[in-house]
Amino acid sequence: MRVHTGQPVPPVEFTPDAVTLLRFGAVTRNAHRIHYDTGFARSEGLDGPVVMAQVHGCLMHRAAMAFAGPGGRVLEVGWQNRAPALAGERLVVSGTVGAIDPATGRVTLDLVEHGGRGDVVCCRGRAVVLMG
Repeated sequence: MRVHTGQPVPPVEFTPDAVTLLRFGAVTRNAHRIHYDTGFARSEGLDGPVVMAQVHGCLMHRAAMAFAGPGGRVLEVGWQNRAPALAGERLVVSGTVGAIDPATGRVTLDLVEHGGRGDVVCCRGRAVVLMG
């Protein structure tokens, strides 16, 4: 696939629930109760269980891999959390091609994740891929 600067990155969606967050926490050794226990999360001043940062990173990676296509590779992923997302809220990562290095074939994607109430920006990030 030929790519150009400004080209859209197709959206990738995910709606994590409390069970998914519990399981994700188990495999990543993040057992903090704010991620799966509604009562505990509320006792900490949150509206409910919150999505852990690494889930946002995984979703950014998923969007980058989908864009790179079969045989493509994700070389880098970075993101900064901007607002919390709660279990059960739909998260959507999209973006644009920010830069292309013709010498190396590296394509930099500028990514943003929207979600939660009011479609807030939960994180911003970037990924570097090699197209398949």
